[in-house]
Amino acid sequence: MRYPKPTFITNEIYHIYNRGVEKREIFLETADYLRMIHNLYELNDKNATLNSEYHPKRNPGIEIYTENRAKESLVEILAFVLMPNHYHLIVREKEEGGVVRFMQKFGVGYAMYFNKIYDRVGPLFQGRFKATHVKTEEYLRNLVGYVHTNPVELIDNYQNRTSTTIDQLKKYRWSSFSDYMGISNFPAVTSRGFILELMGGDRGVETSAESWIVHRRDKKATVPEIAGDRRR
Repeated sequence: MRYPKPTFITNEIYHIYNRGVEKREIFLETADYLRMIHNLYELNDKNATLNSEYHPKRNPGIEIYTENRAKESLVEILAFVLMPNHYHLIVREKEEGGVVRFMQKFGVGYAMYFNKIYDRVGPLFQGRFKATHVKTEEYLRNLVGYVHTNPVELIDNYQNRTSTTIDQLKKYRWSSFSDYMGISNFPAVTSRGFILELMGGDRGVETSAESWIVHRRDKKATVPEIAGDRRR
């Protein structure tokens, strides 16, 4: 299915997502997730970056991403989650063309890494990235909870109490949720001030996640489409 390409506008917010071609997994081990985190941070820069410098299998720590360093970001990454065969980002464009430029660097950079590591050729992702314009604050609040609760089916298959599931989500490394909860994970990757103010602090972010956990459980893991996402 072809997805309409939105018009990207400076200072506007977008939900961006994509999955592996033929629904294949794009993260096969911890090192792959770490490399994608590396790309989220390092490639979000107007200046040229050496994407081949970081090798997660040689250096699994990314302590550098606990503190911001001087760089000229193309977008603000407000939230993210990495799943075995797809990802979700919530970003705000900082300058004209910023989203497109960042996503080109981000997608191509990871595909080159993955193909080299696993000795494969050809596209890794299912076409170009998909994007939806987030036009209202209400929609954004809902979207933050949706993105952060993607891992629920991986960690408890909707079997536990909501409070237990929240605790498990806080331990899921490949998401911005733990940083929003005040647990330092990869805090320099995201800009969280706007969302925290919008949602009334970390408790508001947690409440949104709780609502989505209940909703997903009630629907027996059948999640309705949000922001054009028909992949689940």
